[in-house]
Amino acid sequence: MYAIIKTGGKQYQVATGDQVRVEKLPGNVGDTVELDDVLLVVENGNTVVGKPIVDGAKVKATISEQGKHRKINVFKKKKRKGYRLMKGHRQPYTSLKIDEITI
Repeated sequence: MYAIIKTGGKQYQVATGDQVRVEKLPGNVGDTVELDDVLLVVENGNTVVGKPIVDGAKVKATISEQGKHRKINVFKKKKRKGYRLMKGHRQPYTSLKIDEITI
């Protein structure tokens, strides 16, 4: 059994027991999160497709980590002008452990 969920403007394929990193969600480590935006559920060959979401379907997950990705450096330069700009960015994420998929 697996499901396609939408969170943080992205879609993820998840199954029970999976570990997935998504855009930052509010909560602390150990908290339970319910994801209601389930786009598709496949169970024993039966496929349920939502229009746009599957009614009554939920994915329950536990927050296992709150962290930041590695640093991405952004460097801008204009030749012969003396203009140089260096910036860095670390995107926050939430790591989820999928506990249960219900229809």
